[in-house]
Amino acid sequence: MDAYNEKEAIASLHDKEHQKEAFARIVRQYSEPLYWQIRRLVLSHEDANDLLQNTFVKAWLNIDYFRGEAKMSTWLYRIALNECLTFLKKEESQAHVSIDDPEADIAHKLESDPYFSGNRTQILFQQALATLPEKQRIVFNLKYFQEMTYEEIADITGTSTGALKASYHHAVKKIENFLREHV
Repeated sequence: MDAYNEKEAIASLHDKEHQKEAFARIVRQYSEPLYWQIRRLVLSHEDANDLLQNTFVKAWLNIDYFRGEAKMSTWLYRIALNECLTFLKKEESQAHVSIDDPEADIAHKLESDPYFSGNRTQILFQQALATLPEKQRIVFNLKYFQEMTYEEIADITGTSTGALKASYHHAVKKIENFLREHV
């Protein structure tokens, strides 16, 4: 398989004869990192898979609107993030989370997921992430797990780098405090 070249892939997207092949290369290139970004936000493997598929379906349906002004990864992350936010809002409105112990609900969801193979520390870390406000959790995931720069995150979220740095700092402090209290 040839190495992925974004410029070639984007150029091929605008050539109707090679569009499907170019999009297939893009899907192969970004499926795994997008899956893990989505998974960290929604926790469930099945939900993450569904949202990943939705992301690529939306990207395909809107491919003619992609002009290459942003990087392909930025555009795809933005679509995935919007899919996740829509999903999380829907989940929240239907949630039957225990008000007394929301961390127990998160732990149960993780432990009952057949695709989650984490130990107690990983479960605590995921619980800590789940307690973060949505924006902080998104910024933390993109910075910590995806190792994106604040500038790249700003392109995806439409937030200033200063605000992102503050969100990340607050997220780290909250995670540290959570782990200190629960370990």
